[in-house]
Amino acid sequence: MNKIRVLLVDDHMVVRVGLTALINAEPDMEVVGEASNGAEGVDTTVAQRPDVVVMDISMPVMDGLEATRRIRQECTTVQVLILTVHAQEKYLFPVLKAGAAGYVLKSTVDTELLDAIRTVARGEAFLYPSATRLLLEDYISQINSGSSPDEYEGLSEREREVLKLIALGYTAAQVGEKLSISPKTVETYRARIMEKLNLSSRPDLVQYALSRGLLSEYT
Repeated sequence: MNKIRVLLVDDHMVVRVGLTALINAEPDMEVVGEASNGAEGVDTTVAQRPDVVVMDISMPVMDGLEATRRIRQECTTVQVLILTVHAQEKYLFPVLKAGAAGYVLKSTVDTELLDAIRTVARGEAFLYPSATRLLLEDYISQINSGSSPDEYEGLSEREREVLKLIALGYTAAQVGEKLSISPKTVETYRARIMEKLNLSSRPDLVQYALSRGLLSEYT
């Protein structure tokens, strides 16, 4: 019997050690690699081609959502299972839009992770109990606020970077310095982002970023 090949992506070594022991104890699956951030996770996935990537959502260098998007673009047969401490509905839709096949809470790893890995390895979706209701509430909330779930997908990678930095309180000059672009270019990006997301003020932009879980690695 071919074992399910699993890659672990989490910035905490103790978490990776624990998950490795849990997974390797199962006769039908094995850990074939580890990574400590999203960027390493993408590179290791491309090199190892595991069946399932167990991905933390909040990591330095590159968060789990962006890493998931890139993995799904480059390795379409690899399934991504998001592992997170967040139980709020606002995190669900971004996870699924990024291309993840499932979502497991760290508080339920001992009871749900193994079943989740087997489920997504079969090509099916896995959501923790009650997540379907939360997902529906999230979708309705976004529709009522006039924000389509697809609007964020219309932003370029650079626009997403600018959005996060502005929402974190950086000035145009500071954003420009971090991204090696001029403050004027930052303002152009900001105006384009506001237009695409149908936002009218900086507080709206901050609230949008928070509601989509875009700043989870900073909070």
